[in-house]
Amino acid sequence: MPVINTVNAIDYALIALYLCVIVWVGFYSARQNRSSDDYFRGGGKVPWLLAGISNWVSGFSTYMFVVAAGFIYRNGLCSLIIYTSGFWGYLIGFLWVAPLWRRTRIQAPFEFLTRRYSPSTTWFYSVMSVPTQVAGLGQGIYILCLFGSTALGFNNATWHIAGASLAGWQACILIMGIVLILYSMAGGLWAAVLSDAVQSIIILVMTLIICPVAYLYLGHGGGLLAGVQRMIREVPPGYLSGMNGPLHSRLFLAAWMMTALIGYNFNWALVQRYHSVADDNGARKMALLCAVLMVIGPIMWVLPSMASRVIFPNIAAAWPTFPEPTEASFVGLALTLLPHGLIGFVVSAILSATLGADNATLNWLSATVTHDLYVPARKRLGFSPASDRNKLGMARSTMCVLGALGVAVAFQVPRFGGAFKFVAVLSSIVVGFMMPVGLGLVYRRTPWWSGMAACLAFVASVLLCTATGWGKSADFVRNMFLATGVTSAVFFASALWWNPADPRNAGILRLDADLRTPVEPAADGGRAVRQGGLKFFLMLGRLGYLFGGALLACRLFVPSTAIVSSNLNLVAGGLLIGIGWLLCRAGAQR
Repeated sequence: MPVINTVNAIDYALIALYLCVIVWVGFYSARQNRSSDDYFRGGGKVPWLLAGISNWVSGFSTYMFVVAAGFIYRNGLCSLIIYTSGFWGYLIGFLWVAPLWRRTRIQAPFEFLTRRYSPSTTWFYSVMSVPTQVAGLGQGIYILCLFGSTALGFNNATWHIAGASLAGWQACILIMGIVLILYSMAGGLWAAVLSDAVQSIIILVMTLIICPVAYLYLGHGGGLLAGVQRMIREVPPGYLSGMNGPLHSRLFLAAWMMTALIGYNFNWALVQRYHSVADDNGARKMALLCAVLMVIGPIMWVLPSMASRVIFPNIAAAWPTFPEPTEASFVGLALTLLPHGLIGFVVSAILSATLGADNATLNWLSATVTHDLYVPARKRLGFSPASDRNKLGMARSTMCVLGALGVAVAFQVPRFGGAFKFVAVLSSIVVGFMMPVGLGLVYRRTPWWSGMAACLAFVASVLLCTATGWGKSADFVRNMFLATGVTSAVFFASALWWNPADPRNAGILRLDADLRTPVEPAADGGRAVRQGGLKFFLMLGRLGYLFGGALLACRLFVPSTAIVSSNLNLVAGGLLIGIGWLLCRAGAQR
């Protein structure tokens, strides 16, 4: 088995540079926020290209490079079917759902619930779903820091902070939590979009390098084709079958596809991106871009982890402290086959994936608490209407509190059986909350209480099955079929009580009219949006120069070894500078 390197001072310097840039992006983005509308949805002026890239990046996290990498290592080619399933979800978005979301004409995601159902539904969903989203935020931070502390070599260390003794992963949670909260509070949605764009550049370059390097190593000088042929020869029987592993169960495959179709159309963070663009056409383009990226990206991430099955046949021996050693397959490749400098770059890319996903969650949560809970509550209590300044202050305070709660949850994840089990249980419950949202968007002839009734029916069915132990061995599949079947049955049954003359349904009729009315381009043909996008392309291009120059400088201090060529730093640096040049050229157009 090849020797796995450890992170050194050069790698730490590059990771620190990345974290500083991310915080700076947050404060840079703050200059774009002249109102609460800018803070929550970018004023509807986010270019579709930036919105699409942001949504794609925030749609995955360290989960893809850790938990998913372990799944790929164990199960092989069937992973492509699972991890490219988002293509079908976004394709439906392009053909149907994306323009509907833009036509809702909302400022914050949960405002849709008020328009489609009732204010009481918004309060109900806030109580039911916001806590689960905070739990999801915590599990994302936990997975990130479990990976980060292990990859950086201090997982087994003990840190003494403010009189408390913390394990390495716990100290990492505090550090990354502070970074996340700072840049999220500062910039709002613009911070999410721009930091995601920075992260996409890092992830693109990392992916373009690590995939061919893995197969060149397998080829022992025979080239990429020789490496692919060796992988095919040496993987276990059935590893290259598209229907092995959990896909032996057609029920599991059906449940997974339902998760993709629902999750990639009715996720609240996605909703916020859809109404951040200028018009229907921008929403469609955004969905189509995400569909394409959901095919290209997973292919490039699945292939290296499949190669690691041959490179690390006994991966448990290489990562004895990792809770699930197979989940170190991707980072193991980076530490083994890449030079210092580029190793720090890859760690930064994986850090950036989860920071993007968690920032998206924090952003829509703060929008919901501020716009859909705080503002109505202030009015009901007889206070004067909230000003924009007041809303911005509340949003930033909410981000700080929710981020701190997410950090607290991250410390508790090991008590729930670890990250994989925690994610599986959480995702199956979240889908049940999403179903009434999606059903209410595409069908508007049910009464104001139908969303709450459908959601409560799902919760009751899950609690009943859990209490009786029915379906415990396949709880993900069980919960998915309950989420789709029970909620749909109750939702459509409620149509029997639909009465368009009921005053409480007047808002639903107004929403129905809006959903039939396209959002047209601005009077200037979208020139203001394009000009704003060009300014941000210039900023991103300059950051490409910065990161590229840092990697070129690493070449001066990093020697090559028999396995690792330090010239890879030159390749990565050149790619970054090339991307920076293209972005600057695009940004210079007027």
